[in-house]
Amino acid sequence: MKTLVAYFSASGQTAKLAKILAGVTGGDLFEIAPETAYTAADLDWMDKKSRSTIEMKNPKSRPAIAGKVADMAQYDTVFVGFPIWWYQAPRIIETFLERYDFAGKTLIPFATSGGSGMGGTNKALAPSCKGARLVEGKVFRSSTSTDTLREWVKTLK
Repeated sequence: MKTLVAYFSASGQTAKLAKILAGVTGGDLFEIAPETAYTAADLDWMDKKSRSTIEMKNPKSRPAIAGKVADMAQYDTVFVGFPIWWYQAPRIIETFLERYDFAGKTLIPFATSGGSGMGGTNKALAPSCKGARLVEGKVFRSSTSTDTLREWVKTLK
């Protein structure tokens, strides 16, 4: 049984949490990096013409990813981390999920947010990971301790 901690991080907060989670689970770490990095202007959610706003308004948007998990078949549990955008996962997470076959695997979303919860994240992600056991995700602050993450992981067994 192997674990993968895959994450997308726009500002470094989710990356910090993913690295701690990989340590807690003994899992491998994979960054879901966009082919074209997001700039500060791209991430300006107040700007209706910003890249992130345009992507999130279009449910069919699938931002390109740089890199690929070498052997997804070896993992039976995959944690997928991301910041909450517009009360759900950024579209790049759907790009990632639709790239692999997750049938028979356990998928566990985790997110960082300054204030919002998971919203409709699981419902939105479910069509992108058919056949997987999609566990209800959890939102954390970027300052979450290793002990808190360890306790959360124990509840997932």
